This record gives sequence, C-alpha cells and structure tokens, in this order.
Amino acid sequence: MGRSAGVSPPGSGNDAVGGEASALGTEDRAGAASAHQMAGEESATDTLAAEPIRTLIVDDHALFRRGLEMVLDSEPGIELVGEAGDGKEAVRVAGESLPDVVLMDIRMPRSSGIEACRALKDVAPSAKIVMLTISDEEEDLFEAIRAGASGYLLKDIPLDEVAGAVRAVYGGQSLINPSMAAKLLTEFAALARRDEEEPPRQVLAPRLTEREIEVLRLVARGMNNRDIAKELWISENTVKNHVRNILEKLQIHSRMEAVMVAVREKLIEFG
Repeated sequence: MGRSAGVSPPGSGNDAVGGEASALGTEDRAGAASAHQMAGEESATDTLAAEPIRTLIVDDHALFRRGLEMVLDSEPGIELVGEAGDGKEAVRVAGESLPDVVLMDIRMPRSSGIEACRALKDVAPSAKIVMLTISDEEEDLFEAIRAGASGYLLKDIPLDEVAGAVRAVYGGQSLINPSMAAKLLTEFAALARRDEEEPPRQVLAPRLTEREIEVLRLVARGMNNRDIAKELWISENTVKNHVRNILEKLQIHSRMEAVMVAVREKLIEFG
C-alpha cells in the first residue's frame, strides 16, 4: 500500500484528498519543505535545523517501537523525546517531554490510543497526534478524528515513510491512509445524496427513548461502546443494543451517519 493521502486542513482552499502537496513516500526532503512553506512557515530546512521536531512513540509492541526509533533516529531534524507502551504512560511521558508529534497505536492495554488522544489535549495541547495502527475500522478512524488526531495511518506504511508523515503533520497537514480516506468520502457522499433525495426527517426526540438519545450524544462525542458503558453505568452489551436500536429506528447504517443526524438535529454542537 505504501503512500499516505493528505487531507488539507480547513481553510486551506483545497478540499481534495490526496492532492499534489500531500503525497508522501516518494517525496524527498524538498517535498517536506514545501509542506512547511504551504503552512505559512519559514523554510523547512532552516526550521528543522534550528528546532528539531520533538517526537514521542507510543505502542505496546516493543519491537515495533524499536523499528520506529531506528528509522527516526537517523533522520535529520527529528528528535525522539520518549516512548510509551500504553495510553496511560503516553499521557505521563507527554506531560514531561512536551512532544511536537506523537505516533500512537490505538489498541493498547490500560488505556487506548483514543483515550490517550483526548487526555493529551490537557498535558500537551500543541502536540499533533498521528494514529499508527493495524485497525482499518471506520469506527476507530472516526473516533480518532473526533478525539483530536491529525493523522490516521495503517501500520503497513513503509517505515521509511514515517519521517515524511511526521514532518507533514508538524507542518500543518492532516494525513489519512488512502483506503481510510476513501471510506470517509464514500460515507459522506452517501449522506449528501440522502439529504438531497429525502425530505427532512421528523423531530428526532419522539422516535428515540431518553436513554437512546443519551447514547447518541456520547457516540457523537467520539466515545466507543466501552466508554459509553462506563459513562452511563450500564453494560457494554446494553450499549450495543441501544446503538443497534438507534440505527434501526433512524433507518441508517453506521455510527458516523448517526453522528450526522445528531448534529443536524442539534443534539450536539461541535466546537
């Protein structure tokens, strides 16, 4: 698979996924410099020489961490400031090292990458977070973005392309693995068509129970079933049942679509 698709940040004037300035992998350092210049920064070469990109690696597999360290250690302008084996440790290390970029797995013991992503906003608010994971599930992608991640890459990306991803995210780009970006585009295109073809839905409240609306609000905040269960003091299976009922009642097919309904019906505000 190899290359990563860049999604232009809001307000950049380029809504295309995977545009010319976003391709990684075959780009050399000059490409990375271009990304920095597009983000309104001074020459990337000068910036990297003066201020290396402080990078934190978070993954529960020590061998994978070693591989990333070996690759990034040899890259000019990138400084490894720490590593962690789970989300909870990541929050602690990030608070001490204040990284510019965090490369983080999703599925980890003690605390997941999604949970850590939310917590990192408090201890290292300026850090750009890239999820580097084996999960190609739509739910994980959406939750990562809602939690504040600037990138979502699958682990089959060649290791020698990771440095380019670090520089691109640091320079202001958002990165999504091409296959995952395609899922997002397909999902939102379907939503757009449905909005155009179907009359507006009736008021949402009478169609869902109070508990279902509570669950929907938490889904829209990017919480997974386990987190929702903890928040509402119910079992994870009960949450799954509520989500299933919500999708059936609203005649929709995914959590992402449920979130769009929640926004449209003003059950939650994004800000």
